[in-house]
Amino acid sequence: EESLQMWDLNKRLEAYLARVKFLEEENEVLRAEIQSTKSSPAGDSWRVKYEEELRALRDALDHAFREKCTAELARDNLYEEVQQVKSRCQKEQAAREEAKKQLSLSKKELEEERRAQIWLKERAVQLEKELEALLEVHEEEKAGLDQEIASFSHSLESFRCAPVAFQPVEVEDYSRRLSEIWKGAVETYKAEVSQLEGSLCQAKENLWKAVEDNQQSQLQLQHLEKDLAGLKARKEMLEESLAQQWQEQRGEAEKFQALAMEALEQEQQSLRVQIARVLEDRQQLMHLKMSLSLEVATYRTLLEAESTRLQTPAG
Repeated sequence: EESLQMWDLNKRLEAYLARVKFLEEENEVLRAEIQSTKSSPAGDSWRVKYEEELRALRDALDHAFREKCTAELARDNLYEEVQQVKSRCQKEQAAREEAKKQLSLSKKELEEERRAQIWLKERAVQLEKELEALLEVHEEEKAGLDQEIASFSHSLESFRCAPVAFQPVEVEDYSRRLSEIWKGAVETYKAEVSQLEGSLCQAKENLWKAVEDNQQSQLQLQHLEKDLAGLKARKEMLEESLAQQWQEQRGEAEKFQALAMEALEQEQQSLRVQIARVLEDRQQLMHLKMSLSLEVATYRTLLEAESTRLQTPAG
């Protein structure tokens, strides 16, 4: 029985030793595979792939940063253009105010010209009335002079002496003076009438000029209002496009950052899974090696005990 037990123990020991050797060889093979995996082209390709992905993500981030810089530059240009539009609007507003002031001044001048025209018309009517009164007085004086001349002619017919003929000479002198006075009054009236007509023409010209200036100011004001409306619409459109571009750039940057973070997290998770798997395999191998070492030590002690027992003398 003891020899059979020893034989069985030897067989089991051989099996355990063969299994230990096989496991050690397998451990070496696995270690070599791990080393080869670390230094193999596949690992290099995986690392190269990982570096390529990182490089692509970095390029995408650089592209997004460049687009962001371009968008900021476009935003600054749009801001400068908006400032220029604002300054132009302010200038046009000032021009509009100046046109309004000129329009008010033109209206005042127009009112003054109208008043002057009314005064001139009233003055012309007054002078016409004075001329009619002077004509009536002249007619009356002329009629009185005719009557006097007629009475003097009747009185002269009764006298034939020379000294009496002196009175018609005085009457003629008086008539001549009256005609000269009348001519002077008529010329004075004509001069005043021509002066009034000249001032009236000047007032009409000033009135037409004020009306034309008013029309031009109104047209200029309408053009300025149209330009202001167009500039306001352009400003709103530029602000909307700027806000839209800013939102798009921000969304793209957030999207690229999210994709990069997601790819890095996936890569980190896969690396953690691989490291955990390798550690688990190594832990299993260590446990198996420890168990085999314990069995080997147990059988060794059994064999040493059996050999000592067999070597002891029979007595």
